[in-house]
Amino acid sequence: MAKILGLGGVFFKCTDVEAYRNWWAEHMGVDVKDWGAFQWDSDGAAFTMMSPFKGDSDYLDPSKERFMINLRVDDVRTLIAKAKNGGATVIGEVEDTEFGIFGWFIDPEGIKIELWQEAAGS
Repeated sequence: MAKILGLGGVFFKCTDVEAYRNWWAEHMGVDVKDWGAFQWDSDGAAFTMMSPFKGDSDYLDPSKERFMINLRVDDVRTLIAKAKNGGATVIGEVEDTEFGIFGWFIDPEGIKIELWQEAAGS
């Protein structure tokens, strides 16, 4: 039976592609591939989800975009600090929940980024 195995990528327009790539490389340590994409190889523990929200949901606020990117990370607090040092707008406080640690920021293109660190023992 055919099934979806995970997110293949997120594709979007931005005003200055090179500056955007450089921001992610410099401030978040992302390896930008020769062809210009960000790519993370699976560590064998990852899963990816796609989750729709109602049109009037405020979960993606304060971004004006109709999407948000969730990234699975190993240290939310450090990456939130790096994003802030790079000029990103941090949204709210880092939250430690039963599902893991979450943090949010608005990147240079106005996109809300949610960082998720899986709960220990998950």
